Amino acid sequence: MKNLAHGIIFGNYFYGLCALALSIECSLQQKAGLNDISFYVLLFLCTVVYYTKAYADSENELHQNNPRSFWYAKHQQTIKLTQFFYLVCIILLIAYLFLLYKITILAFSISEIAFTAVFPLVGLFYYGIERQQHGKFQFRQIGWLKPFCIGFCWAGVVTIYPMLYASISKAQHFHPSFFGSLLFIKNFMFISVLSIMFDIKDYASDYNNELKTFVVKFGLRKTIFYILIPLTTLGFASFITYAFSQNFSPGKIGLHLIPFLLILTVSFSLQKRQSIFFYLIIIDGLMLIKGICGSLAMLLF
Repeated sequence: MKNLAHGIIFGNYFYGLCALALSIECSLQQKAGLNDISFYVLLFLCTVVYYTKAYADSENELHQNNPRSFWYAKHQQTIKLTQFFYLVCIILLIAYLFLLYKITILAFSISEIAFTAVFPLVGLFYYGIERQQHGKFQFRQIGWLKPFCIGFCWAGVVTIYPMLYASISKAQHFHPSFFGSLLFIKNFMFISVLSIMFDIKDYASDYNNELKTFVVKFGLRKTIFYILIPLTTLGFASFITYAFSQNFSPGKIGLHLIPFLLILTVSFSLQKRQSIFFYLIIIDGLMLIKGICGSLAMLLF
């Protein structure tokens, strides 16, 4: 059971589940219905492959006593095989969807091309592009920018992509709505806050590497009270604006509020030292809880 749990968490399958939960939540919130299974399989596989590739490449940067480092070292061959298999599945699935919706895709407007490309490009630049003269350029080297890059990519993938795919499947052009923009801001702020929390875990290494993350620059207490709480409040405000504009019932609003209350609780708990599993299960788990609560709220009320 322990090995299975480690495989799900360290193998980034848990991230894949979080991406599915958040994308389903956003589809339901925007009253678009769910996409077909192809979209969710592609979303899950891309999430797993992206994070596994990133962690495998940075393995030599991780401390030897880190449980995730040990897991990657122990399962190198399995990781290579699964990565290859998943990548082949992704390519075949993309080719299938392109042939299925070729007419609509080839008729993309400039804005639709931009929405499709911007999030993978930011994700690519986050972990780095090699340059011959100046070495690797990475957004993650800019401490204050790190969490917002992560929040931007996740918000785009789980908020914009479900609606973009729904438009493609209906042979329609995608036009972002005002309410969709509010949901994007809410998810952007929520996941950016979780990413700042993760920087607290890496405080020692970031300090030694002179990476000016928020916690390195301002300290733990100021990061919690002057950054985490205000950003959570901003995300909450964008949701409340959306909720009242859509005439949400008290029960629906209450379920949506649970993740925001939990994120505030977790923020205060970070004043004490926590294990890597706390960050990987509890903090990342807030994404899954958010997706589940939001989906239940839309289905039950």
